[in-house]
Amino acid sequence: MREQSSSFEVARVVRELSKMVGARVRKAYQPHYEQVVLRLNRKGDSNKDLVIVRGKRVYTSTRDRPMPPNPSQFAMVLRKHLGNSRLIGVEQHGFDRVMILDFEHGGGKVRLVIELFRDGNIVLIDEEGVIIQPLTHAKYASRSLKKGVEYVPPPDALDPRGMEIGALGAILDDSDSDLIRTIASRANLGRVFGSAACSLAGIDEDFPANSLDEGQREALMGAISNMLSELEDGAGAILWLTDAEAVSKWKSESELEAFSSAEILSPISLSHLDDSFSVKVESVSAALDGVFGTHDSAAFIRREEERLIESGSDEQQVLGKLDRRAEQQRQAIGRFHQKAAVSQELGKAIQESWEHVNSILEQFNSAIEDSNWQSVAEKSLGIPWIGGVDPRKRTVVAYLPDEDGEPGTSITLEVDKTVHQNAQRYFENGRTQKEKAKGAQTALDKTEASREREGRKAAKEAAAGRLRAVRRSRRFWFEKHRWAILSDGHFLIGGRDAKGNDSVVKKHLGSKDLYFHADLHGAPSCTLKLKDGLVPNQNPAESIPEGVASLQISQSLADGVDDARELPESIHGEAARISVCWSRAWGSGGAAATAFHVRPSQVSKTTESGESLGRGSFVVRGQRNWHRDLKLELAIGMGVVNGIPLPVVGTTETISGMFGRWARITPGRRKKEDVANSISKATGLTQDDVLSCLPPGNCSIEDHGLIGS
Repeated sequence: MREQSSSFEVARVVRELSKMVGARVRKAYQPHYEQVVLRLNRKGDSNKDLVIVRGKRVYTSTRDRPMPPNPSQFAMVLRKHLGNSRLIGVEQHGFDRVMILDFEHGGGKVRLVIELFRDGNIVLIDEEGVIIQPLTHAKYASRSLKKGVEYVPPPDALDPRGMEIGALGAILDDSDSDLIRTIASRANLGRVFGSAACSLAGIDEDFPANSLDEGQREALMGAISNMLSELEDGAGAILWLTDAEAVSKWKSESELEAFSSAEILSPISLSHLDDSFSVKVESVSAALDGVFGTHDSAAFIRREEERLIESGSDEQQVLGKLDRRAEQQRQAIGRFHQKAAVSQELGKAIQESWEHVNSILEQFNSAIEDSNWQSVAEKSLGIPWIGGVDPRKRTVVAYLPDEDGEPGTSITLEVDKTVHQNAQRYFENGRTQKEKAKGAQTALDKTEASREREGRKAAKEAAAGRLRAVRRSRRFWFEKHRWAILSDGHFLIGGRDAKGNDSVVKKHLGSKDLYFHADLHGAPSCTLKLKDGLVPNQNPAESIPEGVASLQISQSLADGVDDARELPESIHGEAARISVCWSRAWGSGGAAATAFHVRPSQVSKTTESGESLGRGSFVVRGQRNWHRDLKLELAIGMGVVNGIPLPVVGTTETISGMFGRWARITPGRRKKEDVANSISKATGLTQDDVLSCLPPGNCSIEDHGLIGS
């Protein structure tokens, strides 16, 4: 489906956004280079994200979307000027793909202009019309978009909403092309809506535009007017899907699957398309969110994965640096050779025009003797053979005669030197440039040799499927604790120590979650999260190594389930198995263990009179749900979570199904530090990250592509 919105869609989205007037801007984000998100809140309503994809589309969404922990510079500017401001107006510039949002706050008014044509732009403007900050600086023939200059909108295009039949006739008469091309471009309808107008008017698209008779022109004008009236008075949007199967999925409430089959989006009916493949959507925003929302909501993850792939390992960073250095050296060599050739030619030209140059030098020196530099410089302004005088350097720019005897090639002469000395100066400069070119070539040879060595090393790293560990200023909330995922993506969170147990129960055990604990003293308190977990990223970066799963954090799992007790018993069993693996049962020498789970309301710090509890301990009251003969076995897979390479732990069934590269971990004799080191070297994951996800004791590892190539 076409990603760029048409003027028709922009007009309808402007009407839809007008219903948000009065909403306040809570936050601004830039999850990707080409995307900006404004979080809006209207009193009495839930938050809505205004998603702006540069040069493509604008729509509102309530979808979950990961955001960067640190705002970009442009996001900071938006927060400064739009923070807590109120949306007071939304309009379209003419019938262009330009949307204007007006905001008001205590300091005055500001305007956000969203340009959706060409590469697009997002421009923040103050009350005086001066640009505070554009998303990207740009310069066009008639205007410039940069900080501190007055904003000039794009040149006005024809607005068909004000077009009369006389103006349409002039457009048709002035065209030497067919009808569809004429009204699509010159009447500003676009190809899709131009075809609809031709169909409504009953005129062949390929008919010569200037050959329409009066009746055809009136029919065409009537068709355009009807379409624009429907745009103005109608509501919602229409999607045309690929085939009948997609329509069937839509009708069976599999809308998410059907959205991916959308081919055309329109805010009005299109008579030239097959209505049997069309479905109605409540708004253009809802349609855009349905078609592109999954892709757009993963923008931050996609950006992090792109950075991960672009930067790669340390060797790949070196490769990029060497490539840039080699290119700079090649360009320098070219410049040196070019300067040498120019200097040589100018030296020859001076020699060939000996008498002319000598005459200029003699006359100039004679004039200086009779007067002074300042006077001579002023008098020389009217002489066609003199281009300029520099008294400080004692030089003069002179022109050599061309083939017609007119001033041609310009040269710089030192008046204190002879013609021969001036020519030699150019020859000497040419030789100097050639020597510089030789030196640059030697440096280039060394760079290319280093590039070849590093290339072989990088290829070896890539073949092994290693990812570069990312330095982070902030870790995910669940990394403070033991964590694992279950087969449906739910998190199981466990305490690492007594303090961690307290934190897990007090902060992360919600009323709809479940509490798990191994039937052993000192075992970690664990919580099975109902809504929080990991889901596959539907739009992963293409260059992520094979066998590495791209995942994103979600806070909306188990849709339609109100309590973790309603989750399948198999999920409860997985959580119990992992909870015993995190306990001292792992190193006890046994092959199985027991665990239980209870509701959060059964877990308390309150003791009986005269009793006390230590840190990290809890009292469990009431009936327990037991899980017996639990196998001591975990699995670890290699994943990229929100763009960050991380080891992911779960049961063997879960990890083997989600990850192409994984390993089974069982109690054994190898120190877990050795196991972590082996995994770290093979995957590129940091040893600390791997070590933190391993059970508390010695291990044995059965590799399934995680370590071996």
